[in-house]
Amino acid sequence: MSFQANLDTIEQKTGLTPRELIGMAKARGFDGGSAKAGDILAWLKTDYGIGRGHGMALVHVIRNGPKIDAKHVGTTGTHRDESDMLWLDGAATKPS
Repeated sequence: MSFQANLDTIEQKTGLTPRELIGMAKARGFDGGSAKAGDILAWLKTDYGIGRGHGMALVHVIRNGPKIDAKHVGTTGTHRDESDMLWLDGAATKPS
């Protein structure tokens, strides 16, 4: 599953956009590169029932921002993304 597909699935499950969840994470002190993945994953699991696989995509965005490595773009298979910039404002507003 691609980074973007993981974020879209989290939105479907929680009803919150990735940007909203990032804001909530920052309010909890989970921001920047020093945020511990285990702490973020525990919060996502407890409050939203989000598992490790999907949660790690959000951990990446919380710690590093919406840009992903170009190696994930334009490849074949289920793990490819269309762009090196992830859409954080919700699937309904994503440009085509």
